[in-house]
Amino acid sequence: MIDDIFVYDCAIHVYDMSDANINGADGAAGRDAMSAVGQRVRIPEAEEGVDQFDKRWSVEAMYDLVFARSPTDMAMAQAVPIFDWYEDGFAPVAAQHAMAEAYPGRVQFCGGVDPNYHGLDGALEEIERQITELGAVSMKFYNGHLRDSWRCDDEAIAYPMYQRILDLGVDVIQFHKGIPFGNQPLAPLSPLDMERAAIDFPDMRFVMHHMALPYFEEAISIAGRHPNVYLALSGTINLVVFAPKLVQTHLGRMLGDVGVHKLLWGSEAALAGSPAPFLKAFMELEIDEDLRVGYGMPQITREDKERILGLNFAELMGIDVPAKRRELAAAA
Repeated sequence: MIDDIFVYDCAIHVYDMSDANINGADGAAGRDAMSAVGQRVRIPEAEEGVDQFDKRWSVEAMYDLVFARSPTDMAMAQAVPIFDWYEDGFAPVAAQHAMAEAYPGRVQFCGGVDPNYHGLDGALEEIERQITELGAVSMKFYNGHLRDSWRCDDEAIAYPMYQRILDLGVDVIQFHKGIPFGNQPLAPLSPLDMERAAIDFPDMRFVMHHMALPYFEEAISIAGRHPNVYLALSGTINLVVFAPKLVQTHLGRMLGDVGVHKLLWGSEAALAGSPAPFLKAFMELEIDEDLRVGYGMPQITREDKERILGLNFAELMGIDVPAKRRELAAAA
């Protein structure tokens, strides 16, 4: 914990960026693009002790990065079902499940499927396998592709997957929005296709990652108006070290227009390195007077940080925080 705040990181990934997992020349270019994104936000303290990032990560190395070297209490290991560039996905299902299985008190498993890769019937079967056999408590979707992207409000493709997930007792689904890698088309990464889905599935909670940048205005409009849409600050919050004014602006808008109870901390480890320096910078963050006076943004409080860093996601995932604190203290 940091300043006695419970930290639940909503987005870590046990990556496989090894040569063996690369899918041809496009895959090599995609890996380079993804590595460049990570390199832009990493700082020396976040890289310390890591021999390389473009490799097949082990669960032990991820535990060291996220927990041993960072004040993180819980994390969600999220599959990244991008098969355009990777034979087994950017963050394979098996690796995320292995992380949760190795550290069941601290890590939860988020599965992932792609109807383009699996086919719809295969995706439905894989959803059932990941939830019933592997214990996935959430599912992650990447609908934007180099070609043949699909829409999150497609009643023939997306809706059967959402319904299957609900039928299996899972009600939190997550979406990569914004932040294109390499030569991915930007338009399919717009969050506008999440709005109709959120309306049509009121019992489902929808998590939009990366604040959908550069579609920030769309993201806060959707999350501000729909009670079942949440914003994950995954990766983008790491800019607090390099561009604090930009992060203050984003946070001020979200606090005012969306509400603190719908904002979720995500580190994007391992790509961004250890979460520790970003957590420290976030705890020290305040919203400057010019933004509060000139733009009507609220000041961020310690209570806000407590909600963003862990309480919101714990509530979303049904975690009893006081009980979890006692469990972690007993195991220390």
